[in-house]
Amino acid sequence: MPTMADVARRAGVSVATVSHVLNDTRPVLPRTRQAVLDAIDELGYTPNTLARSLVTSRTRSIGLAVSAISNPYFTEILQGVEAEALAHGYSLLIADPHDDPAHERKVAQLLHERRVDGMIVAPSANPAELLSYLGRHRVPTVLLDRVVDAEPRFDQVCAENTAPTSELVAHLAGLGHRRIGLVAGLAGLSTSSERIAGYRAALAATGLPYDEGLVVHGDSASAGAERATAALLSRAEPPTALVTANNAMTIGALRALRDHGVSVPGDMALCCFDDFAWADLFSPRLTAIAQPSREIGAQAVRVLLDRLADPDRPVRTVRLPCAFVHRTSCGCPEGAGASERRPSEGGGVEEGASASEGAGVPEGTAVCGDPLRGGAVGSELRPPEGELSSPPSVAVPPRGPASARKESARDRRRR
Repeated sequence: MPTMADVARRAGVSVATVSHVLNDTRPVLPRTRQAVLDAIDELGYTPNTLARSLVTSRTRSIGLAVSAISNPYFTEILQGVEAEALAHGYSLLIADPHDDPAHERKVAQLLHERRVDGMIVAPSANPAELLSYLGRHRVPTVLLDRVVDAEPRFDQVCAENTAPTSELVAHLAGLGHRRIGLVAGLAGLSTSSERIAGYRAALAATGLPYDEGLVVHGDSASAGAERATAALLSRAEPPTALVTANNAMTIGALRALRDHGVSVPGDMALCCFDDFAWADLFSPRLTAIAQPSREIGAQAVRVLLDRLADPDRPVRTVRLPCAFVHRTSCGCPEGAGASERRPSEGGGVEEGASASEGAGVPEGTAVCGDPLRGGAVGSELRPPEGELSSPPSVAVPPRGPASARKESARDRRRR
């Protein structure tokens, strides 16, 4: 197996020069650098990463700890993390904490023992043990997706949650709905509390009363959302419109609506937080807030690398903007603004620095607009039987005769 000394002899340079080329530790003349690279290619030399880490105290590896990796949202985040890490010469070690506070602390310790240079972690609803461990051992860490309030030790990267949720609710209110339900996520997660805050803010802004009975928790999972939606439908006055707070809960809500013979949007208008690859294949197509999943992952890597390069830099929180994807499940007909994709209200923000200074926020994100308006349509929604990773395949059973159906959402809105 060729060694660094063999490369140095072939290139006609010192071993130190070869090391500088491999590790970018000192400027090397372009002609000399190319001679070293050619020698490496001719000899088939492979650097010994373990040996290098003993000298540099760096492994050029990043630990990623996120739950529900099979969820398309986190899958896309993973793709963004991996692509950005590889582009900077870093490998990735991945673990699933299962949203369990005790387990996530063990996962962090295992990744730390593997001597990763830093970690990107989506914390659970109760991350005290995790944060204590990371802080005590001074592990460079970026908290991903879920913000921990008043956390002065770690950088954080997430999407906007409050304003985009408000936009969904305001859109439904603009269509005439007065009882709008929310299937919220797991209590304790910042994404859940921020989306509830957005829901309440939109009700206040549109002059609608807040009814705590219209807010149910689906625990950020399909099964939980199915139960929560069924509870909403059992109310004496069920909502005429529904907002689901993540993609997994959208699937559970659709199952409950189907099982109760409720058509979308004829009996129930539906908007969801999180877009996914086949949301456009439903009939009607799902109106949704799309998060910049891959960019969230890529931005987390960039923020972590900035921290590794400058450990004393100010802590920052980067919030990336979402997009409002206007389709037809909200009750708007085709051609009345449906199929539109536009930046959601609430542009990207970097707390602690200007958003234009390294935040990686796309241009044109600070967009405000009035709720879109349109009429209702009565086609049925056909949700899939499988989980999020499965394509839609099973149609909703035919609806019963008109005389046996509940009054339509349009009629109930008018009351």
